[in-house]
Amino acid sequence: MLIEKERGRGLILTVTTILFLMLAAMAMRQSQLLGLIDSEMVNRIPRNSAFATAVFSAITKLASPSFDLVYMVLIAGCLWFFHYRIPALWALGYGLGGNVLGTLIKHIVARSRPIGHLPADDGYSFPSGHVLGTFMVAAILFLVVLPVIKSRLQRLLIQTILCIWVLLVMFSRVFLQAHFPTDTIGAVLLAYAWLQVAEYLYIWLAPQLKQWSWLKTSKL
Repeated sequence: MLIEKERGRGLILTVTTILFLMLAAMAMRQSQLLGLIDSEMVNRIPRNSAFATAVFSAITKLASPSFDLVYMVLIAGCLWFFHYRIPALWALGYGLGGNVLGTLIKHIVARSRPIGHLPADDGYSFPSGHVLGTFMVAAILFLVVLPVIKSRLQRLLIQTILCIWVLLVMFSRVFLQAHFPTDTIGAVLLAYAWLQVAEYLYIWLAPQLKQWSWLKTSKL
């Protein structure tokens, strides 16, 4: 199978969940410590470049939650076409489930966005939807697309590009004052914790789904 059992997955899930819940609780209570951490990080970012603003605006548009959903559907479509039907369903489930979780947590935490954010960036701030979706797209590619590529060099190149892209999206949201730095960190923690759960579900459900008549020919 593309996703196999791994030792330590439970520990990773536990640690990332605890860290995320700590950040969420601090954001919900408007912790002064969290505010200080965010301020120290934000104050180190120069914002006097029109070129940088244009570049990061373009990046944030390409990484919008609506675009991320389109990317997920396209990836799932390609997987389905090449007979990876169960991985395609998993990719959609992981992506859609993560977006639902992110939306629910946004409304529970109800953290206001930074002062000076663009009018287009409405709604609550924690966690960042752009970063959450981008991380999930990258995770789907990492787990169910890259293993199909035979060239190790090509896999490494794509992995590097994906990691850089996630970091750029994180930075762009802070640069444009759409989010606090801890909003983007929280999004990564949430996406990674949810990924561990989704992997457990794949390992458990994939062999059972393969018994269904319309999924019997699916590659795992």
